[in-house]
Amino acid sequence: MPEKDKTYRIFISAAEPSADAHCAGLITALRRSGYDIEFVGVGGPKMAAAGCKLLENTVSKAAMTYKAISQVVRFYKLIRRIRRFFKSNKVDLVIVCDSPAFNFHIAKAAKKAEIKTLFYVAPQLWAWAGWRIGKLRKCCDKLCCILPFEQEWFSQKGIDVIFVGNPLLDELDANLGSYRRKYADFEPGNAQIALMPGSRAAEIDSLWQPMQQIAVRIRRKYPNVTFTAVAVDEQRKEILKSMHILGFRCKYTVGSVGNTARTADFAIVASGSATLQVAAHGCPMVIMYQSSKFLWHLIGRWLLKTKHLSLVNILDDRELVPEFMPYFSSIEPIVEVIEQLLEDSDMLAQISGELIELAKPLGQGSAAERTAQVVLEMLH
Repeated sequence: MPEKDKTYRIFISAAEPSADAHCAGLITALRRSGYDIEFVGVGGPKMAAAGCKLLENTVSKAAMTYKAISQVVRFYKLIRRIRRFFKSNKVDLVIVCDSPAFNFHIAKAAKKAEIKTLFYVAPQLWAWAGWRIGKLRKCCDKLCCILPFEQEWFSQKGIDVIFVGNPLLDELDANLGSYRRKYADFEPGNAQIALMPGSRAAEIDSLWQPMQQIAVRIRRKYPNVTFTAVAVDEQRKEILKSMHILGFRCKYTVGSVGNTARTADFAIVASGSATLQVAAHGCPMVIMYQSSKFLWHLIGRWLLKTKHLSLVNILDDRELVPEFMPYFSSIEPIVEVIEQLLEDSDMLAQISGELIELAKPLGQGSAAERTAQVVLEMLH
């Protein structure tokens, strides 16, 4: 283990709200270890609150930046700044969390500076970019993955990897069974539906208005249906409000994917980690994602290596919940599927139970505590 009388410096890189939360949990777990560790890096408010000195708040800036050119310029300026930091400061370990498009550059800079690097949350190379495994192998000293099947996949590719559990589901480990829905007295006309358009700027920009259009259509048939939109933070809530379409109304909640999914009868969710939280609460859903129709047909569909595209269906190896990925323009098929499901309470109950069973293997106690042990071993 590390020396008790030595001060260590760990650089942490996160670019999205979920990574900010994961890293904040890890920082808190490492502080409990009793070792003298200084945390510095790029991330968001949760990391800062946990005690990390931020060179830049990458999470809030990502929420406000919609123009690709602005993103690229900011992206490369920040990478150059981090390279300079590695050259002029002693760093004992670099931890990069998710966001491979950004964090591969950080890991490469760490390798050039001869700093050991831990990847926390595996890049999903198994889905679409298997040829990048050599790049990962060169700049990754240890990989902590959060999906069970990833450990075997990356291990077979020569990566030092360990499954630590999914930090999103830590608090559910002992309570998963209690969220099973009965739907015995369910009436579609009184349904509570959650809308989860994601946290990234591109997701909100492409999915939020179509989700509202779907809600308006559903309310035409079921006037008493209520909708609750989930924003990851106050900043994104204001963005969602600014994009309201005519005839749409909903309640808003901030940072409460799990709590909202627990009380909702159904959810419309942007593809991503939130789908696992919704699944763990036994909430039936449809999953949406948007992409360029031209790029999808030209490149995207040829790159993907998985039969399904959403995490829920990949884990179950079948279409347990309807996925509209990519969704291009018409909401008609989505509305039709949602109305069919709302009219079939037996199917909703069955899906609810199967989602909970799917989520159970993802809960392994505290992912942050397990990852903290890996970090301490690497510092030693």
